Amino acid sequence: MLRVRVLESLAAVDAAEWDALAGDHPFLRHGFLYGLEATHCLEPQGWYSQHLAVYDGEVLCGALPLYIRDNSYGEFVFDWSWAEAYERSGGRYYPKLVSAIPFSPVTGARLLIAAQHPQRASITKLLIDTALGAVDDNQLSSWHCLFPEESELAAFDEAGLMRRLGCQYHWFNHDYRDFDHFLASLNSKKRKQIKRERRIVAEHEVDIEVLTGADIGSEHWRVFHRFYCSTFERKWGEPRLTEAFFQSLEQRLPGSAVLIMARNGDRYVAGAFALKSDSVLYGRHWGCNAQFDNLHFELCYYQTIAYCIEHGLSKLDAGAQGEHKLARGFIPVNTWSTHWIREPGFRRAVGDFLKRERHAMELHMHELSAHVAFKAE
Repeated sequence: MLRVRVLESLAAVDAAEWDALAGDHPFLRHGFLYGLEATHCLEPQGWYSQHLAVYDGEVLCGALPLYIRDNSYGEFVFDWSWAEAYERSGGRYYPKLVSAIPFSPVTGARLLIAAQHPQRASITKLLIDTALGAVDDNQLSSWHCLFPEESELAAFDEAGLMRRLGCQYHWFNHDYRDFDHFLASLNSKKRKQIKRERRIVAEHEVDIEVLTGADIGSEHWRVFHRFYCSTFERKWGEPRLTEAFFQSLEQRLPGSAVLIMARNGDRYVAGAFALKSDSVLYGRHWGCNAQFDNLHFELCYYQTIAYCIEHGLSKLDAGAQGEHKLARGFIPVNTWSTHWIREPGFRRAVGDFLKRERHAMELHMHELSAHVAFKAE
């Protein structure tokens, strides 16, 4: 018989059992999600764990990452205007429920279900119904599932959640032999631009180190965390991730971290951080303490593309935003979120907005597709 538990901490679930559901997606694994919790990244930023775990007898067979939120920072699907309108109309938007990877706009399964379980449909329904029930039982405004797999959307549709279309820019590896082979697939203008940008970095006499897993030492993480904090302090205020989180990554996710560091003389001047699965490199954060033209492009795009080619990875997900990525070999891809608003009138208003927004987003992405860097076929 299936039963569901609410987990206020992932310490309450066996890591190997959770990871059997999460697969090799680094952001869904116990080490990442519990690492955020254990190194004090979550509650100071308003993420309070309420994960759902479904058991068949004593065996974990399903899960849904779930958080109570008292703000919308670190979600990358923006609902601030919804919150403002909801509260202007006399409601209380926060707290709300969110299924997401904190601080990480990466697509992946949100309904984590044992692959061969004979009751997959029942587990799916139990997870969704329990989340919806929590909204009603606790008089919360809403539940939002951010960056689910497209294959999961039908289950959310059936439960009455509303889809929202978004856009990111990803790079795909078409069996390139090396970076020059990739460049040869681009049109002349974009190819020359990339070569020029890389040449400028080389003229700065910046040495680049690509470190993975256990090769990343404590001092590397200490220096990179300073870079990371400086980026947040310039742009968004308080940093989300603690140094302890980075320092614990190899223990929690062995071999998954990739750190690309730039050195000028005897000091590091910039760094870019990524995580990898068996097939995807996820570029996440960047920071620097000195300005060098095009160094951001070199570390965050060209070095990560070269890493994917060298290691046979199929895709580079370089994060949210950035139409400038089109000129560097990335293409626009759909991202999704799904939303349940408890109050019927506001739910209708949001639904109307999402229909208009989706039409505009589809037109925008069609226009973007005309500006990719590849040669015309």
